Amino acid sequence: MSEVLIVDYGMCNLDSIGRAVEECGGRPIISDNPKDLTSATHIILPGVGAFPDGMKNINELGFKKALDQQVLNRGIPFLGICLGMQLMARKGHEGGEMDGLGWIDGEVRRLQPKGEDSRIPHIAWNEVYPQQESPLFEQIEPGKDFYFVHSYVIECDDESQVLATTPYAGGFTSAVCKGNIFGVQFHPEKSQKAGFQLIRNFLSL
Repeated sequence: MSEVLIVDYGMCNLDSIGRAVEECGGRPIISDNPKDLTSATHIILPGVGAFPDGMKNINELGFKKALDQQVLNRGIPFLGICLGMQLMARKGHEGGEMDGLGWIDGEVRRLQPKGEDSRIPHIAWNEVYPQQESPLFEQIEPGKDFYFVHSYVIECDDESQVLATTPYAGGFTSAVCKGNIFGVQFHPEKSQKAGFQLIRNFLSL
């Protein structure tokens, strides 16, 4: 069984992602101690809130160095969700400029409305279209709806790291990937059947 370390840095609803992992066949371990990363077979960084607060908490708890060691050096499969995906970027521009984890070659900026139907924050079910083949989207049809709650998005400089896009507010990157590193802007734990399939796919890596 997968030992799934869910990073608790004070910025997320841990119960919902923990229950989803358990239902999908993993053993969730919720921890605010970076030392617990060493026993994990998979790591999930969920998150809701502002980029600066998220990075501040990660740095103060000592997770940055520990995550780099496990994810970059050891190659442990990693999934960032919502704010957790945004924190993977090189830099964020929410309430000022701040360095992120630096794993994805891009920056986080506010989603700009395009037309009367593009309300910000984007709180809705919306389609996700993979832009390349990936085990993360196996058995999930292109255009399936996932649940979003956000006002900021990653703007990738490297198109090869764009895993999926969503046709809202002119289109934005809704999933990224780089080797063993994955991120989704939507909430798979709140996205019913398709979301749970995505979590199962991640646990199978």
